Amino acid sequence: MYPAVRVALSAPYIPAMDLDFSEAEINRYSRHILLREVGGPGQARLRAAKVLLVGAGGLGSPLLLYLAAAGVGTIGLVDDDVVDLSNLQRQIAHTTASIGADKVASAAAAARAINPDVTVVPHKLRLAPSNALDLFADYDIVCDGTDNFATRFLVADACVLARKTLVSAAVLRFEGQLSVFKPHAGPECPCYRCLFPAPPPDGMVPTCSEAGVLGAVTGVMGTLQATEVLKEILSIGETLAGRLLVSDALATRFRTIRLKRDPACPACGPHATLRDLSAHRIADPACAV
Repeated sequence: MYPAVRVALSAPYIPAMDLDFSEAEINRYSRHILLREVGGPGQARLRAAKVLLVGAGGLGSPLLLYLAAAGVGTIGLVDDDVVDLSNLQRQIAHTTASIGADKVASAAAAARAINPDVTVVPHKLRLAPSNALDLFADYDIVCDGTDNFATRFLVADACVLARKTLVSAAVLRFEGQLSVFKPHAGPECPCYRCLFPAPPPDGMVPTCSEAGVLGAVTGVMGTLQATEVLKEILSIGETLAGRLLVSDALATRFRTIRLKRDPACPACGPHATLRDLSAHRIADPACAV
């Protein structure tokens, strides 16, 4: 049904799959297995996959819960924050009882409560140029759910250097954006810097605490992000690589913008200057939309 080239470009490296399912697993994933595009082999791919989530907040919460429910075998969580009362309006992996707890611990417990068969690996740390590449090396796909441009560009550049597929989402107020970046897959696939060559000047973009965000919008975009991750693992459908999905919740409108590879891109262009992450710094949060 899908052209061979699309499957080849969409599929991350997944290790040898175990097709032996227990009766409980067959029952749990029966609605997946019924899908012609998934079936038993697809569910085995999900179980063998390793996905890293950078951020356990508004986007990371629905993303984590749906990946765990889908049976993604290993899910890593990166966050150095603790749960605050103001988080609970949108960060649905946490509860009132979790206030003051590490976000990675709270979110991991929520994921394990949904599906104890998946492995959730908490990484309570602040992503930095010194640890990003080593951390990304253990995973097939990286998901960006962060809320500041400094970390977002660090994640994007580290994915280019590590040749990892990046599924990136962002929200602010009533709007959201989503795309897939995997320049290692072919010349038609741009990277994050092809779209945003450099972060905006400090103070140009307001923070979520300044501008606000409708909680349900993070749920919509985080769930769409999970859908794109599952499609990438399963090599099904049309990838969002080379396209940017833009959502306007007030108008209930979605539109897709075509993206092109930038031949002058410093990260993935033919004369790329990106060699390491030494130029990065981590700044104060500013919502990255």
